[in-house]
Amino acid sequence: MLIRFEVENFRSICAPVELSMVAVDGDRAEARKVPALGESLLPVAAIFGPNASGKSNIIAALTWLRDAVQHSLRLWDDEIPIEPFAFNGFGTKPSIFEIESVVDGVRFEYVLHVDQQAVRYEGLFHYPEKKRRRIFEREGGELKLQRGLGNLSGTRELLTDRTLALSVARRFDEPLIYGFSRDFLSTQTLGLTRRPRGFGGGYRPSYMGGSFARSTTRWFQDSASDEPTLFDTDESMNSQYEDRSQALALLRLADLGIEDVVFDESEVSHSDSSDGMRTRTQRRMRLVHKTADERVPLDFSAESEGTRTWFQLIGPVLSALRSGSLLLFDELDASLHPTLSAELIRLFHDPLTNPRDAQLVFTSHDTSLLNHLNRDEVWLTEKSEAGSTRLGGLAEFAGERVRKSQNLENAYLHDRFGALPDVDRTDLLRTLGLIG
Repeated sequence: MLIRFEVENFRSICAPVELSMVAVDGDRAEARKVPALGESLLPVAAIFGPNASGKSNIIAALTWLRDAVQHSLRLWDDEIPIEPFAFNGFGTKPSIFEIESVVDGVRFEYVLHVDQQAVRYEGLFHYPEKKRRRIFEREGGELKLQRGLGNLSGTRELLTDRTLALSVARRFDEPLIYGFSRDFLSTQTLGLTRRPRGFGGGYRPSYMGGSFARSTTRWFQDSASDEPTLFDTDESMNSQYEDRSQALALLRLADLGIEDVVFDESEVSHSDSSDGMRTRTQRRMRLVHKTADERVPLDFSAESEGTRTWFQLIGPVLSALRSGSLLLFDELDASLHPTLSAELIRLFHDPLTNPRDAQLVFTSHDTSLLNHLNRDEVWLTEKSEAGSTRLGGLAEFAGERVRKSQNLENAYLHDRFGALPDVDRTDLLRTLGLIG
């Protein structure tokens, strides 16, 4: 589980900002007790704030770090695709990332300092018996390893100025590094798309697309269950049958009038440069709608945008719930109706549907979702006068403890916490000639 994430000098983020999943109200059923920390961690965190305040950049920074660990060895030959803060000379300073998480009951800490030319510092630490111990630490080209990890010595041979030591070391058979990297790389991001160059070119908002639909489709590959449940404890159940049962349960949960998912084959005509028109057989997926009198299968392309979005979410959500991994979602309200957004939050809150402690971190403008969140699950962004993103937890807003019983939506909309757009119509009205 994610404990905390801190980032500095990345896109609109200049000074360090920290997102913490440590519960303030640890006595709630939703909070998960972690003996290794002596604290409870939250399964949900929501980031609210005005447009252009940097909400998406929190998600993008975590996504960037995940992709760096996965791809630096293969893609970072010429330069490191980092996007530092653009003002006040920060483009020449390193960007800094820190992430702490609990994996198999052990606390890990990973730190990275990087600029476009080289990795300046990198370290991975763990806390056996709550004492910090180095797994590896790297400054420039010098790599220090924890005693007893001689099987990682080959990491030095593959290390370059622009390669993460973690990217190299995770390829060796070392349980400590494999466990942490596997957990971190299982993080999924929805709502952002990646540009090609070294996975650089920036992370931009993206609507759900075909890759998410394909991720979901694999869950519907076996015969349907009459009474599906989201989780079944019978280990003897066929895995494909269980996958399909869980996916159908989540699909029916949205109350879209969809009863089943079927696959069949259809003939598709296409032009051929030599022989004119040809036909080929194509497997297609259709969603079965149930009415009072009949069951009608409809092509996926004929479904509403809301139905397609919920369907596309099923695969990533079930994968996160099954593995206990982290799911990042930028602009949740842009993709889902508020009722379904609230249902998604409930899936991660409830220990029955989230028995493996998966976590959901999302950004949103939909203030109605505040009614489904606890005070320690809400984070607010705003821009400083220097154009830098600031991030603060609502639970201790401005140093003052927000009451547990407070109506968060009402207080937010009445500007009790800031982080609202500052709408000034004077310049617009004057430009339009409507005022003097």
